[in-house]
Amino acid sequence: MSVQTLYTAATGMEAMETKLDVIANNLANINTTGFKKDRANFEDLLYRTEVHPGVKDANQTPTAVGTQVGLGVRVTSTQTDQRQGTLQQTGRELDVAIQGKGYLRVLDPSSQQTMYTRAGNLDINADGQLVIGSASVGRLIDPPIQIPNDATAISISGNGEVMVRVPGQTELALQGQIQMAQFVNPDGLQKTGENMYLQTDASGPEQVGTPGDQGIGEIRQGNLEASNVEPVQELIDLITTQRAFELNSQAVQAGDQIMQNISNLRRF
Repeated sequence: MSVQTLYTAATGMEAMETKLDVIANNLANINTTGFKKDRANFEDLLYRTEVHPGVKDANQTPTAVGTQVGLGVRVTSTQTDQRQGTLQQTGRELDVAIQGKGYLRVLDPSSQQTMYTRAGNLDINADGQLVIGSASVGRLIDPPIQIPNDATAISISGNGEVMVRVPGQTELALQGQIQMAQFVNPDGLQKTGENMYLQTDASGPEQVGTPGDQGIGEIRQGNLEASNVEPVQELIDLITTQRAFELNSQAVQAGDQIMQNISNLRRF
């Protein structure tokens, strides 16, 4: 029926619109530190079965195929690509990148929740504590690390040890240890914006450890992890999605034209 064509094609247009939203977000965050691109997944909807496969014919012989007409498509999920982004050298002593799996642990001051991030653009707040660089919210590294006001040099090792040099001392002094977390299912983390994630039942509980141990990635000082968005692939996906949307809209137009032709039929 041409009416069903309209509904089926409409589901395709809606699904392609969602995929376009995902691609647009990937492209918009192409320069976002630690950003992981997303992918839209699809599944077909229910089928209108007119003849079941295996139904016996007049000779009592099971048919090889049946007659089933699909009713469209829908988006089942958006899945995050967890592949490593390129490390970009900045030379800034408070910039850190994670090489491997894991997330930095930070404490949100308003909710007192532990949050997680791959963005390592650290800074020092007015109280001398290490925070994630943000213009709106000062989220402390968890556990907190205090940096002396007169520190002349800061060194962050691959295993997360934060050491500083102060006037009158030649040796670096240990000030704290960066702890990191990893998850059984990182795709299950809830994205909250501002490069932050929250633990959920889908992600499983956090597994806290020292960088470099138990499969957790290492810290690279003076670097930042770039987005893992691939511009060429995203542009290809953008074009194919746009064409798929146009094809579904043409199916809507074809179904509408058929309905017009049927309504114009006259009895003689």
